Amino acid sequence: MHTEYSTLDAWLAHCERLHPQNIALGLERVREVARRLDLRFDCPVVTVAGTNGKGSSCAMLEAIALQAGYRTGVYGSPHLVRFEERCRIRGDVVATADLLPHFGAVEEARTRDASVSLSYFEFTTLAILRLMSQAGLDVAILEVGLGGRLDATNIVDADCAIVTSIDLDHMEYLGPDRESIGREKAGILRPGRPAIVSDPVPPQSVVAHAEAIGADLWRFGRDFNYSGDQQQWSWAGRGRRYAGLAYPALRGANQLVNASGVLAAFEALRGVLPVTAQAVRTGLAMVELPGRFQIVPGQPTLVLDVAHNPHSVAALAANLDAMGFYPTTHAVFGAMADKDLGAMLAKVQPLIDRWYFTDLPTPRAESAAQLLAKWRAVQIVAGQRREVPASTYADPLAALRGAIAAADPADRIVVFGSFYTVGGVLKDGVPRLDAPHLNAQNSA
Repeated sequence: MHTEYSTLDAWLAHCERLHPQNIALGLERVREVARRLDLRFDCPVVTVAGTNGKGSSCAMLEAIALQAGYRTGVYGSPHLVRFEERCRIRGDVVATADLLPHFGAVEEARTRDASVSLSYFEFTTLAILRLMSQAGLDVAILEVGLGGRLDATNIVDADCAIVTSIDLDHMEYLGPDRESIGREKAGILRPGRPAIVSDPVPPQSVVAHAEAIGADLWRFGRDFNYSGDQQQWSWAGRGRRYAGLAYPALRGANQLVNASGVLAAFEALRGVLPVTAQAVRTGLAMVELPGRFQIVPGQPTLVLDVAHNPHSVAALAANLDAMGFYPTTHAVFGAMADKDLGAMLAKVQPLIDRWYFTDLPTPRAESAAQLLAKWRAVQIVAGQRREVPASTYADPLAALRGAIAAADPADRIVVFGSFYTVGGVLKDGVPRLDAPHLNAQNSA
């Protein structure tokens, strides 16, 4: 008799106990359980791998497909606040009750005959994939969690694969440089199927792998490209053009690169998943994704961004710089200990006038006190002359409260460094930025 739980929290706690490691590489165990589940998709599948831009690319794929009238399913990780955010069906976050039978099915398959060990990520991925495979979808969009080659999502043979920008992250698992990381990401590519590489300067390993297996390689700058001015932008691919497009609703300079890869994917899938120019225009205009250079209305201005490696923090810095003048910029920052924290802090340091370092509720996180020490070291290396106030907090909401208490209405507050940092600020909903309301609500 296999274990059965009545709540999602109980299932997730069970998944955490099953395997000693959070991340376990290798697909044999996941493949075996998927075989026992008879897991298969009857619709086109698009997988998206890369260091940065995966979530944004998945959201744009979903938004355009929804506008074209398709029944969409999206799997992505990690979540910001609630686990259920990892799966959207037809644009809506999946209902908790709908997930439970699939956790039970994975557990039954896992323990049947010879029991198979699964990590938290592998178990939960199988449960969501099973739900999606039975949801009557027209298209399934899968965000690849870590690498590609050995990621649990790679048990599914995608009809089209997108590789977004590649940078240094998760190096203990993926390798020490862009070439080795690119080789891992390229593991999602399949022979004879479209391989969209939206990184403008991809590692040679990605291109070489695509060519070696005979994938249909679409390279940015060769097979598709974009151009734009301050009002609008245009895209051109193999045999198709879109002119006079409005900028995507997701803010940031890098979003045109992501959008270009998405349009290439739709062009590559035109035979099985045609979309109209109107669906492209409306989808890009309406796309939403919390925590990606998300600007919350109110005073002071609040910017939420899950940037958590040097490459994405550099993009955040460029986007902050382009926002114009603010008398003071306050930064709420919490991050994982295994990140290149010195490089992350150095890239954004010239723009920040006050720091609010925070602890995060996970053993992987660096403590606020250590973040403060690392920031001081970065200041010394940079020869920082100006006095920049800094303080430490027990959680992101407390840090945000500290920033709001110190900020003038014309100032700007940026919250970044990790999904946990932004999620901690969003856990009671999007904060309203009239300071008395937030302070009263959270000191009650």
